[in-house]
Amino acid sequence: MSEMGHYKFSNKVIAIPLLAMILIWGVFWVELALGVNFNEFGVMPRTLLGLRGVVFSPFIHGSLEHLYNNTISLAILVAALWYFYRDVAWKVVLYGILLSGFLTWIIGRTSYHIGASGLIYVLASFIFFKGIFSSYFRLVSLSLIVVFIYGSMLWYIFPVKEGMSWEGHLGGFLTGLFLAKVVKARIPPTKKYEWEKEDFNEKDDLFLKHFDENGNFRELPTDEDIDEDSSLRINYIFKENSEKESKT
Repeated sequence: MSEMGHYKFSNKVIAIPLLAMILIWGVFWVELALGVNFNEFGVMPRTLLGLRGVVFSPFIHGSLEHLYNNTISLAILVAALWYFYRDVAWKVVLYGILLSGFLTWIIGRTSYHIGASGLIYVLASFIFFKGIFSSYFRLVSLSLIVVFIYGSMLWYIFPVKEGMSWEGHLGGFLTGLFLAKVVKARIPPTKKYEWEKEDFNEKDDLFLKHFDENGNFRELPTDEDIDEDSSLRINYIFKENSEKESKT
């Protein structure tokens, strides 16, 4: 597949992030409208009932600020995932939710862990490491953009802020790294110039024929060279000025 065919914009690049925002905002609106609290559906580490949070926790948020902070990052990263890695996007999201949630269930404190931040760390980690592993210039550039925008997120995989699920962040970060290593995504072949190919022969290159083996420019053929090699001919075409030609 060519580079242009691989990175082709589709409606999913907008539709999928929009669907994700509708889901998390819809759940929060239901909580407000019905006066209920879904926090108990979050991940409760090392309890059988707490395993349900592996699936439900990304859709639950504790406050409007919590929801707002996750919305923008989730929308940007999901859009980037579907544009650059659309052939494995669903796999990354589904496996990312399950694996990061399960890691949180194993290492988390005895508290309800909720929010889409675990998935956000999965996506940021996957996009960064996948681009580095691929060595493809567009994906490496995307990795650098992720570092520039979300590099400060790295601090929050450690217990630096009270009340924040750093375990969920760490689980998401490790999951993204793991998926970047094991999930095989199609990468467009890097265009190679003729001189970069293994079967390239310098003697067949018209430009390099002007230089010798030391890189010095070859001298133009002399009249003697032309006489010796009758196959070499230089034709000159010219037009004489006519005396009858009018002047202006």
